[in-house]
Amino acid sequence: MKQNVVLKTNPPKIRTVNNRLIAYNIEMTEVTGGTFWKAYTPAQIEGTEPFPEISDWKNMNNLQQYYGPVDLYDPVLRRRAGDIGPAWVRVSGTWANKTYYDFDGHTGGVVPEGFQNLLTREQWVGVLDFVRDIGGKLLVSVANCPGIHSASEPWTPEQAKLLFDFNRDYGVPISAAEFTNEPTMMSFSGLPEGYTAAGYARDQDLFGAWLKKNYPECLFVGPCSVGDIDMVMGGNLGGRIASNMGIITTETLLEHTTMQPDVFSYHYYNGVSERGAAIGGHWPEEECLSENYLKVAADCARQYAERRDRFAPGGQLWVTESGDAGCGGNTWASTYLDVPRTLNEIGEFCKVSDGVIFHNTLASSDYGYLQHGTFEPRPAFYAVLLWKRLMGDIVYDSGEPIREGAHVFAHSRADGKDGAVWLIINNSRESTSVVLPEQAVRYTLTGDGKMRSRTMQLNGKPLSLQADGSLPELEGTTQGAGVVEVPAGSCVFLVL
Repeated sequence: MKQNVVLKTNPPKIRTVNNRLIAYNIEMTEVTGGTFWKAYTPAQIEGTEPFPEISDWKNMNNLQQYYGPVDLYDPVLRRRAGDIGPAWVRVSGTWANKTYYDFDGHTGGVVPEGFQNLLTREQWVGVLDFVRDIGGKLLVSVANCPGIHSASEPWTPEQAKLLFDFNRDYGVPISAAEFTNEPTMMSFSGLPEGYTAAGYARDQDLFGAWLKKNYPECLFVGPCSVGDIDMVMGGNLGGRIASNMGIITTETLLEHTTMQPDVFSYHYYNGVSERGAAIGGHWPEEECLSENYLKVAADCARQYAERRDRFAPGGQLWVTESGDAGCGGNTWASTYLDVPRTLNEIGEFCKVSDGVIFHNTLASSDYGYLQHGTFEPRPAFYAVLLWKRLMGDIVYDSGEPIREGAHVFAHSRADGKDGAVWLIINNSRESTSVVLPEQAVRYTLTGDGKMRSRTMQLNGKPLSLQADGSLPELEGTTQGAGVVEVPAGSCVFLVL
């Protein structure tokens, strides 16, 4: 059914959000070199070749492959990061739980027992130069593995001190830190064998107290939860994931802790990709514009906001990993088809809280903003770039209930001028009518002839880099007042 959306001239304010809302991950495995999610074939991305069913999902050789370290000095990568602008950068991931910091080269390249990989001085300096040069702030998680301690022994800070002191001395301090990546997935995160929620509570408090004593300017962030059993993922999908992955709930992790995080963190994925479909929680392509699918982001934000209020009252809410699907993204993650979900996630999150969303990743796997290796922008990159350029930090109440065909969000103008910017996401199969009270500047995002397109169009023109590698012009068109149509499957920004 066609929706009739009426835009207001003076919508009421809800809140002001973090001006570094748009952030991203550079996985530790990218920094050191290591395994990450296997790339899809071009035909799988196009949807013309089915992804083979993988029943033995616990065998990571089925799902992952080795990649060498990313060159964080690459001028193309730096240019694209500069396009996004100053941002929080998170270096973490499951790999970070098992990383040994060998800044003086004393190991001779041999990984110490109980760890999985080495981080060299040269590699880490590359991260710090990257963060400094983009005007960024750095979030990390520290190692917590058998090389640090056994399950019955307390965590010790010697390795973490190396990391923090190196950053301080280099002039790029660690601005925020999580204790462990995804401790709710304890059996899959490389933690000491036999580790329990009680052990985590003991060690999280040790880390938090150590951090506050020695690096008080650093934000204590946690618990970095993912996949809680009551997460709403449509039907019983969340429960199936939790059962298969042995998820420990956030409440179980934190109920006996005493150190309160400054920031409450969680991971949001809208499901599980084809690579890990046997785990449970994989959404078929035909559902990815449905209300059940799109509401996952808001459901997660509301549920974790309640946990934040309990375990970190007064703190911000951060999504320290975000993407369309765990296990590296769906086959369509790099296409326009994921743009409605991406923009809807940001809009819904801003209605719930004032934190930061770290997209996973900047330039790795199929859910990356940029193509791995070439750093070619994907549709979602252009979408969040437009968000940053248009949508200001003040969140308004659109007055429009979320419904099929009309996911409507309103913010102040990013240019600081009076007025508002409206985003209408039409997730239906027919156009939506919008009543404009005055002339506006319009930015219409669509696929290039199809939803599952690797090229996105802006006002009917395909977006691609110019010959010199610079971004295309991201200019709007004048839209007169009155009734206008938002095409099916499109996302439209209107600047009033």
